[in-house]
Amino acid sequence: MPAYSFIALDGQGQTRKGTLEADSAKSARTQLRAQSFIPLSVQVLAGRAQSESGGELAGRGWRASVFNSNTLAIWTRQLAELVGSGLPLEQALGSLSEEAETEAHRNLNASLRASVNGGSSFAKALEQHPREFADIYVAVVGAGEQSGHLALVLARLAEDLEERQALKSKLIGAALYPAIVSAVAVLIVLFLVGYVVPQVAHVFAGSKHALPFLTVAMMAISDFVRGYGWMVLLLLLAAAALLWQLLKNPGLREQWDAGWLNLPILGKLARGYNAARFASTLAMLSAAGVPILQALQAAAQTLSNQALKRDALDALVLVREGAPLAAALSQKKRFPGLLSMFARLGEQTGQLPTMLDRAAKQLSTEVQRRAMHLATLLEPLLIVAMGLVVMLIVLAVLMPIIQLNQWVK
Repeated sequence: MPAYSFIALDGQGQTRKGTLEADSAKSARTQLRAQSFIPLSVQVLAGRAQSESGGELAGRGWRASVFNSNTLAIWTRQLAELVGSGLPLEQALGSLSEEAETEAHRNLNASLRASVNGGSSFAKALEQHPREFADIYVAVVGAGEQSGHLALVLARLAEDLEERQALKSKLIGAALYPAIVSAVAVLIVLFLVGYVVPQVAHVFAGSKHALPFLTVAMMAISDFVRGYGWMVLLLLLAAAALLWQLLKNPGLREQWDAGWLNLPILGKLARGYNAARFASTLAMLSAAGVPILQALQAAAQTLSNQALKRDALDALVLVREGAPLAAALSQKKRFPGLLSMFARLGEQTGQLPTMLDRAAKQLSTEVQRRAMHLATLLEPLLIVAMGLVVMLIVLAVLMPIIQLNQWVK
């Protein structure tokens, strides 16, 4: 039974909005009139009907997502707790729909509930909203339904989403201060070079004495910035746009990502972050009962680095041919050795999901430590660099003034 969103007037003339389930739009209007409402608008919610009519393509385009990474984790946690307490799935979705803070959340929950009431599995209902729920999310939920442990799988999904969001937040937080300092430094230097230095040049323009070399050099830089700064900015934007287009080529993108992994510090961060995400996803899928080949395929799709993704797919081929997971991963040197070591321990002890989860946690902790260490080093370095640049500009301004005093004496 599909779900409909409605706008109606009640007996006092107040506008009411909400959702309801009905066989058709006509039946939905009949229900509203039975409740003494005057229906103004009745529309089917995004779901199966939208997918069949081509609305899914529009949903993938301009329409904004209902869930972000944080709200999806909260929603999954709430659903896991409701289902774990013994509440049937359709009632749990109904409760989430009633308690939703926004109309978009309420409509999505109502659409999922309508699909489940119509006989669809929860995984199939989620699959109708690809913009909100990734393929891995749907696969894990489907495995949980088949094994009869949906609440447990949803709880594990919520934990994984929360841990991933926490890691992402810490990395952004570590990079935020250096980024702000760099932006402020650039603005200060541009102001000094573009405004202060030309004022000094104007004062000493009529002087017949030779100006200090530092002042002459700074004046030349100032003239260049004022005359050609906009052109340099356009060239940088054009180069960035060209690079963006080139990286859409799979081969070039893989080479770029492989070179990124070879960088001294950032390469280790990228390797650790992707390996932690890969291990966490693989552990979650394995614990949910997903076959190892399917789990490897899905976990590889979570890797943002295309070089590591290629290695993961190559490892998948080796496992399909009969090689143990640990042996397949150990042949790919771009993956941290910690991952293959824990995979080997998991295969030997029969606790592969647990060991992969431990590997993911250790890799995540190491990434956080490296990121905080890098941020700690960058902060004083950026401040010192900004101080040196400002000092050079100030010296370029002061040296002619000091020289002028000597000429007067």
